Amino acid sequence: MVWGNLSLGKKARLYRLFYEKGPGNGKTLLLPIDQGFEHGPMDFMDNPEAANPEYQLRIALEGGYSGIVMHIGLVRKFYSDYAGKVPLVVKLNGKTNIPPDDEALSPVVASVEEAVRMGADAVGYTIYIGSPNQYEDLKQFAEVRREAERLGIPVIVWAYPRGKYVEMKGGKDSLYAIDYAARVAVEAGADVIKLNIPKLDLVRAPEMPDPYRSMVRDMSEFDAIKKVIDSACGVPVIIAGGEKGDEESLLEKARLCVKAGARGFIFGRNVWKRKFEEALELTRKLKAILLEN
Repeated sequence: MVWGNLSLGKKARLYRLFYEKGPGNGKTLLLPIDQGFEHGPMDFMDNPEAANPEYQLRIALEGGYSGIVMHIGLVRKFYSDYAGKVPLVVKLNGKTNIPPDDEALSPVVASVEEAVRMGADAVGYTIYIGSPNQYEDLKQFAEVRREAERLGIPVIVWAYPRGKYVEMKGGKDSLYAIDYAARVAVEAGADVIKLNIPKLDLVRAPEMPDPYRSMVRDMSEFDAIKKVIDSACGVPVIIAGGEKGDEESLLEKARLCVKAGARGFIFGRNVWKRKFEEALELTRKLKAILLEN
């Protein structure tokens, strides 16, 4: 992993997230619960128990996660009994999915200073690469990055391609878009990068740059994952889980990601949409995969 000339505070917190808690050995497993903000209450309807953040906190504690990801309001109301037991990542910005993504911008709803006071080991920030509002987004992120540097806390960047111009060039899940997002996150100053797995069937867009149109013809899913991880230049990449899916398929993709160099997973709905014991069993399997290599 490339942590570069990081402050002692950042190094200490990254050590906890990658070595001291969770699977350890340089790997991390995070449980996010920012979906209620991003997608609305309907995300909890498959498993009504999950609407109460205590459910995810119990999974994180009993499953031995590296940390839980929450917005500031949930931290204030539910985290107190888990402080020091479950490491915390405070998500600093968020948006609803009510407006379209054509001009996506995720405003800041909490400060780095608030996260540090809450005992966080990292903060999370979503950058919408390619959005018409990316100029304002990157300015906003620069302020977060500077504050995080001053206070010695690492920043995990959700590197998400979005917007009509991204769709014209292949879509938010194309190799082109995710590869570009990985590189932007590195150069903007991410300490850890969250990426989605590229989809290789998104090559018909007329404006997708030709190197990518040609590249994906003979590329495997493993090759695509490795390509975007390599574009992160050694900055640790953690892979997003997305919507709940078939467990066997999920575990197979997880193995590919680790083999390609991923340093961890940030799986939310794929875990907490399941019944409690099922969620813990899946957690055990994910931790085993992370430690295979």
